[in-house]
Amino acid sequence: MADRTSPHPRPESAPTRSWWGWGASDQALSDAECASLAALVPGAAEAVLPVPAVASLELPPVRVSAPAALARLLSSAPADRAAHTYGKAFRDVVRALYGEMAAAPDLVARPRDERDVVDLLDWAAGAGVAVVPYGAGSSVVGGVEYRAGGHRGVLSLDLSRLDRVLEIDRVSRAALIQAGALGPRLESQLRPHGLTLRHFPQSFAFSTLGGWLATRAGGHYATLHTHIDDLVESLRVVTPSGVSQSLRVPGSGAGPSPDRLFLGSEGTLGVITEAWMRLQDRPSHKASASVVFERFPDAVDAVRAIAQSGLHPANCRLLDPGEAALSGVASGGGGSVLVLGVESAHGPVDGRLAELVALARDHGGSPAERSSASGDSAAATWRSAFLRMPYIRDGLARMSVISETFETACTWDRFPELYEAVHREVGAAVKKVTGAPGLINCRFTHVYPDGPAPYFTVVAPGRRGAEVAMWDEIKAAAMETLGEQGATVTHHHAVGRDHRPGYDRQRPEPFALALRAAKQALDPAGILNPGVLFDAPTA
Repeated sequence: MADRTSPHPRPESAPTRSWWGWGASDQALSDAECASLAALVPGAAEAVLPVPAVASLELPPVRVSAPAALARLLSSAPADRAAHTYGKAFRDVVRALYGEMAAAPDLVARPRDERDVVDLLDWAAGAGVAVVPYGAGSSVVGGVEYRAGGHRGVLSLDLSRLDRVLEIDRVSRAALIQAGALGPRLESQLRPHGLTLRHFPQSFAFSTLGGWLATRAGGHYATLHTHIDDLVESLRVVTPSGVSQSLRVPGSGAGPSPDRLFLGSEGTLGVITEAWMRLQDRPSHKASASVVFERFPDAVDAVRAIAQSGLHPANCRLLDPGEAALSGVASGGGGSVLVLGVESAHGPVDGRLAELVALARDHGGSPAERSSASGDSAAATWRSAFLRMPYIRDGLARMSVISETFETACTWDRFPELYEAVHREVGAAVKKVTGAPGLINCRFTHVYPDGPAPYFTVVAPGRRGAEVAMWDEIKAAAMETLGEQGATVTHHHAVGRDHRPGYDRQRPEPFALALRAAKQALDPAGILNPGVLFDAPTA
């Protein structure tokens, strides 16, 4: 029997979110830190782009007003409109720094329950107002920015007040959770029960369950249950045509899955309000190690052997020499570094870690020295760099340094050529666009028995005032290269609007027809997040 939980108090001192950049405003790099960082990139701008005050922004006039009955849910305050204009991609951060706010929503709504969501959608459909569902705004693919045109106004639907764990089924190890719960908020409500969702994306502190579901997010764990899809029992979704509630069962063969229709739909088919999620017991046994390889191909072979071994490490991050140096975990010889981690809620894991290290050693790896007191230092250093990297990206943006990341997945047989093609083709595009060779690094974020999910980082000097156009050209070259190599346009960052060209080429046309038909049936007025995934049919 599931237990209804008591209201969980919100943290009294939640961090103040940055309206223009990543994460908490007090964690952003100072002007001096930005300048110091840019010194490492030849050709970077000499002056730091200032962060504009919200009061100085020129926001477009508010074009619509809602009925008085909805007024308590709405805000047209400049700070709310500015903070809900963009996601957190490089091009979003740069435009915010330049004060470009033409895409600002007219209104921001914060519904308190599902009835409010229904009422807001009913009003918007009748008024011709576009609705952009908004979790916490951490999209890096243009997923929360209105670009469509043709609507009378734009409403940003912020679900942050729907943030409770409503029920816990300890017997089945599952919980009913509202979609607006941020990662820390969600876990704090599960912790007293000894449970965890065990889904920790890099954006964990600044993204929501609903956002993870709507974008098919990948978590920190590198093998086995890597995507949020694997953790879903059932979904509750509000659409303009009605509420969809799927049956809560551990598995079903009853036709196409209704949950699969909405997972990854990015708010264009409906608004996810609740989900029953599969949980796990909180791990109490953990161990980590790092292994150094002189040759990157040997490291790739080692990771393939590990992925196909059935040992399922929690962490299996391979960093090529450039990425290892950038993360501060490079060995003295400048080789590739494999970071391994294992954990369990039920018993010691040292034996499993030893098996993983032995597999790596069989492929030419050399285990790094490990302190029994502090554990594996490379793993700790990598994790710290991993969490800090988005703030560094923002600091580089303020120095007009282009910093782009793109992730993909391919089968093992295709990876060597993909790796070479990205360095060759994207490298050529970087040189053409910026006049400098730039830096292209790679790491594996997730690995499967049949292939890896490589994550590429590009850093190059940009020209002040032209950063967005330069980024767009490099991004287009990356998408083209991935398509030519038979790799997916995205593994865990979603499609949004920035990945549309690559997704349009990747998606089978019969499936595109089915999606458009579903859009017409569920959202006949075409108000929900127009422009993501596909263009809605015109009337």
